[in-house]
Amino acid sequence: MAWTDRYLAVRDRWLSNPKFQRWAAAFTLTRPTARKRARALFDLCAGFVYSQILFACVRLKLFELLAEGPLTADQIAARLAVPLDSTERLLEAAASLHLVERRPLGRFGLGHLGAALVGNPAVGAMVEHHSLFYADLRDPVGLLRGERGQTELSRYWTYSAGDKLRESFPDACSTDYTTLMSSSQPLVSDEILEAYPLNKHRCLLDVGGGDGSFLIEAAKRYAHLELVLFDLPPVAHRAQQRFAALGLGSRARAHAGDFLAEPLPAGSDVVSLVRVVHDHDDDAAMALLRATRRALPPKGVLLLAEPMMGTPGAEPVADAYFGFYLLAMGRGRPRTPQTLQQMLQAAGYAETHLVRTRQPLQSRLIVARKAAATSVHKN
Repeated sequence: MAWTDRYLAVRDRWLSNPKFQRWAAAFTLTRPTARKRARALFDLCAGFVYSQILFACVRLKLFELLAEGPLTADQIAARLAVPLDSTERLLEAAASLHLVERRPLGRFGLGHLGAALVGNPAVGAMVEHHSLFYADLRDPVGLLRGERGQTELSRYWTYSAGDKLRESFPDACSTDYTTLMSSSQPLVSDEILEAYPLNKHRCLLDVGGGDGSFLIEAAKRYAHLELVLFDLPPVAHRAQQRFAALGLGSRARAHAGDFLAEPLPAGSDVVSLVRVVHDHDDDAAMALLRATRRALPPKGVLLLAEPMMGTPGAEPVADAYFGFYLLAMGRGRPRTPQTLQQMLQAAGYAETHLVRTRQPLQSRLIVARKAAATSVHKN
């Protein structure tokens, strides 16, 4: 046994010993750490309750109400159509989570987290969407063992149910499906476009681009850039309608198809995969990466952007949240930057670089470049 294993075995015995726990909580030097860890453990146990308090605030539109100005509990109860006692209970709970805060004269206003939510509607959309995710997590062990059968998330994300599109997919994607994705896209788009300027590129192909939100943000910054979207037929149709409504019809076009079964449109010198690869298992992800390389000219660039495992300071985002979200969805997995770079190299890309983003919690970015001269690849 290595010395690190011996040390960790001793540490685990001490930390699991009730007598040591009581001593650490009483001793002056260890008391702050003991209390912090006790709080962290309780937060893990109570996390579902916290998330449901947030869900109630979002569903009742409490943050939008308080954005108009501080109100008393009586006023809030009347506006929310919730009994005063229950309203006070919700406000106390939300205040403890920094979603709201007490103000002078017995009023409540936005807390710093509640204020951030008002300016970020994508988070509210995800909180509403989580009612499906919570239903799938009722039995996490059954989910891990594959005993759950079809999940709520696999019904929602209909493309994840199998390689063939369901007949019901057009109705699904024309409403909540595309709206949910596009609501969070502006923040991610800003991250990518700040990290990798497109001024030297001629034409951007966004694969799995939904209703065109990423391309529309790129169009605002780069008036010279041609824009191409590739997605499933009903989604591509909606994107084309958005392009036309925004006056982008002359420089933006949407191609309909299944990127796991059909070749990607050629002619673009930069391709983007924004929150797409982690939705697919390894074989499908590799097929997609190879398809992007084939679609690019020599020296063409691929932008791969998504939350990634092992992000310093944000490990639970990809490792825990997206790990279980994708498990419930029925396919895909979060990956480390190193794993994604290895996959890109296996797909035939000559260079890969992890590029710094301002908010890696939301999205990290890998830039991959095709070789200058076309080489022979079996794939």
